[in-house]
Amino acid sequence: MEPGNDTQLLEFLLLGFSEGPELQSLIFGLFLSMYLITVFGNLLIILVVSSDSHLHTPMYFFLANLSFVDICFTSTTVPKMLWNIQTQSKIITYEDCITQMNFFLIFSVLDIYLLAVMAYDRFVAICHPLQYTVIMNPRLCGLLVLVSWITSVLHSLLQTSMVLRLSFCTEVEIPHFLCELNQLIQLACSDTFLNNVVMYLAAVLLAGGPLVGILYSYSKIVSSIRGISSAQDKYKAFSTCASHLSVVSLFYCTGLGVYLSSAATQSSHSSATASVMYTVVTPMLNPFIYSLRNRDIKGALRRFSAMAVRKGPVVLRLKNFP
Repeated sequence: MEPGNDTQLLEFLLLGFSEGPELQSLIFGLFLSMYLITVFGNLLIILVVSSDSHLHTPMYFFLANLSFVDICFTSTTVPKMLWNIQTQSKIITYEDCITQMNFFLIFSVLDIYLLAVMAYDRFVAICHPLQYTVIMNPRLCGLLVLVSWITSVLHSLLQTSMVLRLSFCTEVEIPHFLCELNQLIQLACSDTFLNNVVMYLAAVLLAGGPLVGILYSYSKIVSSIRGISSAQDKYKAFSTCASHLSVVSLFYCTGLGVYLSSAATQSSHSSATASVMYTVVTPMLNPFIYSLRNRDIKGALRRFSAMAVRKGPVVLRLKNFP
């Protein structure tokens, strides 16, 4: 589909972080390292959750889904940026830019919804422990994840279809390392009033709505924990929420910080640098937060490592068997 009736635009330029060639190798190495840590860390969480029967619970089912989404979220942006640095090219075609924006919207909204679903799961576990297995049954868990996917995809298709209506000037430089919805709307030559209305309305509904749900869930959780008489039981109840609360705080604080700072300063390069926090750093830190602060995950990791060590000699003996 053509980008507009009055333009022959075929490609964009992703300016990235630095114009200086001396910093490109440093940026390449840094982002390659963060990307590999993100992929392997989240893959390890998925493997551990799927292989350990002790973790076949709603909480870890949602965690495995979050890890999968984090891998996809980072993979929509970082590989293209690494490729551009390696080839010393800043070009991204119009079709690739729209595709990247589409998947970026899907996985960013999915992240938000999964964090809200996980907050609801903790709310039920702490505030209604006797009804937990009845309420959080496998059917409801699957339905919550399915609704999150459907909502994210429909929102992305709506935003993408509206961007496809826009016309762009003949040379468009994107002062970012990814094709972000807000950047594309700002750079369009045609009228963007309707795009801005839909974008901000969707941000309020799709980001603000889950945030309200998360805050409500944790307000009820705090009230329930305060009513527990035993200090040990209080600590145990809070420790089950600590990892998730850390991830929620990191994701929302960095995301809101990026958009508030970009709206206030209009500094493109500073906005791109700040965006790294929620697009790359947060997905990279999630496995560490859950593995270091969660006794169940640490125990499963030890069992997984022990199982891998036990299987190693068996494989070697089979290979040497005549």
